[in-house]
Amino acid sequence: MVGRVVIAAPASGSGKTVVATGLMAALRRAGHVVAPFKVGPDYIDPGYHTLAAGRPGRNLDPVLVGESLVGPLFAHGCAGADIAVVEGVMGLFDGRVDNGVGSTAHVAELLGAPVLLVVDTRGHSTSLAALLHGFRTWKPEVRLAGVILNQVGSDRHEAVLRNACADVGLDVVGVLRRHAPVEVPSRHLGLVTAAEHGAAAVRAVDAMAELVAGGVDLAAVAALARGGPEFTPWTPELTPVPGRPVVAIAGGPAFTFGYAEHAELLRAAGAAVVVVDPLRDTVLPADTAGIVLPGGFPEQYASELSANTELRQAVANARVPVHAECAGLLYLARSLDGHPMCGVLDAHATMTDRLTLGYRDVVATADSVLYQEGTRLTGHEFHRTTITPTHGEPPAWRWRTGSDGFVTDRVHASYVHIHPAAAPTAIARFVERCSNAANATPIVTHNTACVPSEASRKSHSV
Repeated sequence: MVGRVVIAAPASGSGKTVVATGLMAALRRAGHVVAPFKVGPDYIDPGYHTLAAGRPGRNLDPVLVGESLVGPLFAHGCAGADIAVVEGVMGLFDGRVDNGVGSTAHVAELLGAPVLLVVDTRGHSTSLAALLHGFRTWKPEVRLAGVILNQVGSDRHEAVLRNACADVGLDVVGVLRRHAPVEVPSRHLGLVTAAEHGAAAVRAVDAMAELVAGGVDLAAVAALARGGPEFTPWTPELTPVPGRPVVAIAGGPAFTFGYAEHAELLRAAGAAVVVVDPLRDTVLPADTAGIVLPGGFPEQYASELSANTELRQAVANARVPVHAECAGLLYLARSLDGHPMCGVLDAHATMTDRLTLGYRDVVATADSVLYQEGTRLTGHEFHRTTITPTHGEPPAWRWRTGSDGFVTDRVHASYVHIHPAAAPTAIARFVERCSNAANATPIVTHNTACVPSEASRKSHSV
């Protein structure tokens, strides 16, 4: 049985990521095999979790996949581990605004996991007891098992805070002092990703591990994490297509937003998955039969992506199914902040000051390489860019208050991120279309031209 513990907080900015990531790394150093998880549709924190645990960081989001899949996905990610650390999202009870679904508390309940509350204690004294009393009694079915006191100022401060915790019957399992900060660079959508941060990300994780190992009782955490219900692991039960069609999936610093289950489902459907870095690779893999362009930060690398004319042209000329989300959508456009992109979509993308963030209950507007018309799913948007089509093409998705994306006979592209475990038949459909493309026509992997011809642009535009 895999032990499990959820790291939560009263509010964002309390230090959850530092504590959770440091705890994963510290437990690993202590000899545990740690399964790392993040509540919600976050792509950045799992990158640091992966470095800390040495295993893929995974997401648990009942909004995107439904309650019934949370336990199986958890068990899938726990294979071979003895303890799981789950980093929460925002404040403990903060979920979808209209119904609270998807909160850290919700996921903790689904997993039968104890919660450790990380409290930024700056400005707190004896009144901490009232805050903890509220969190402990608001929803007693959520098992608040202990407190980690963060940003403690002095021995005297620690003593007062410990007394406050004792007054409400909560154990203090860790104390982190104010003089030991851990710095991780951030920008407009949060932390700089681990893939971009490189060796500095490794050093940051090491610093988090040292901080947690020095201030948190690891044995106490492991003890309270014991137990919990067992779940049947999620298994991608798809029938593989013959021939192992090659699916090129974009990776590297510019394309880091994706779910670990995506590649697993592609392989289960019969694809041979090959990672391509659009910043460095100049050709698609030989016999490429499909292209997946996940999310990321292309706006940070627009000039470099544009300078790789060979790969842009290869993508523009490849007559294969393409699945693009967010960053991938921008890469397929004619331009991004004035820099030429692939020109597959007749649209232009620009960076803005406006953050678009939230869940979307979407409906597919047409048949595509992924979905049948009328397919209903819940996805998530997270970006500060906008894309303007040159013509009035039909969108990929509609929802109650809007629409998004583009669909052609071979392209499905939108800002909306869909968790692939919620739509495995879409992945199977995509790989089947890739197999058909591989068997029907030669695959173009590179071209010496830099700009698509007018005829080519018309054939690729939506």
